[in-house]
This record gives sequence, structure tokens and C-alpha cells, in this order.
Amino acid sequence: MKTPPKILISACLVGQYCRYDGGTCSLGAQQLEALARHFEPVPYCPEVEGGLPTPRVPAEIQGGAGADVLAGRASVRNRNGEDVTEAYLTGAEKAAALVKREGIRLAVLKARSPACGSGQIYDGSFSGRLIPGDGVTAAKLREMGVQIYSEENLQALISEMRGHSPE
Repeated sequence: MKTPPKILISACLVGQYCRYDGGTCSLGAQQLEALARHFEPVPYCPEVEGGLPTPRVPAEIQGGAGADVLAGRASVRNRNGEDVTEAYLTGAEKAAALVKREGIRLAVLKARSPACGSGQIYDGSFSGRLIPGDGVTAAKLREMGVQIYSEENLQALISEMRGHSPE
């Protein structure tokens, strides 16, 4: 029997209590089952792997997006003004190593997160405003050619997989 490809998935999306507020934001049972039919999920939280506690003070990227943090042009600061950039860079580097080691080409990452957001992130003002861009880990993985989905566009991936094998 052929081993299914691995897919990196934000740990909070599979029910692990690792969000900044100590909570979870698990995908629905149908989405998790659909993913598990086609992939071997590899849960990962870049913020925790970067050394941050759960719960933790909310953080946002200031001065740009994830690619800017990777390039040293922006930082990640928490609501108290503390610079937590190094933890986000460490989490992204560990994710990159995991993806490379495991041959992962797809990821489902938490929308709008300063680590995992893809396409949109908060603007750094803690006001709820969104800007175009990726979180730090999402930017790192995108640089590596990993195709990124969020829980908000996951249905596109599930529909595509249904077209490739009988359900």
C-alpha cells in the first residue's frame, strides 16, 4: 500500500491547545477526515516550536510582512511592545527543516497569524486591520515552494483531491 504524502498543518487546526489565547481552532471533523484520506497530517506550531509559551501575549508583524521579517526589515512585537522576532524566526527555520526532512510540499496554516497567515495578516497596530502578506513561517515555506492553504480556502484542496481519487 502506498504511503500518503505528508502535509504540514497548524497544530491549532487539529485541536492542539497552542493558540496565543491557550485555545484551539480545530477544523471540522469532515475537513479533517477528508485530509486524512489523502495525506498524513504533520501538526506543527511555529510559535511554540520557536520557544513561546501557551498562552502568550498576542503578537503582530510591524513594518511589513513575513518576508520582510525574514529579510531583517520588519519585526514581530507583542501587544506589550516586546520584540519576539527571534522566536518567530526560530519557528520558521524549524518548520523549514521539518518540511525538507519529510519531503512536505503542501501546508494548511492558520489564517491571519503572524507565523502562519497566508495572503493576509494583521497590520501590526493591534486594531484588527488586515494587510496583504504572509506570516513568517508561511513566507519561509512559500520561498521553499510549499503550496499553502488556510482553513478558509481548504475546500479548494479537498475538492481537488476528490477529483484525483474515488471517494
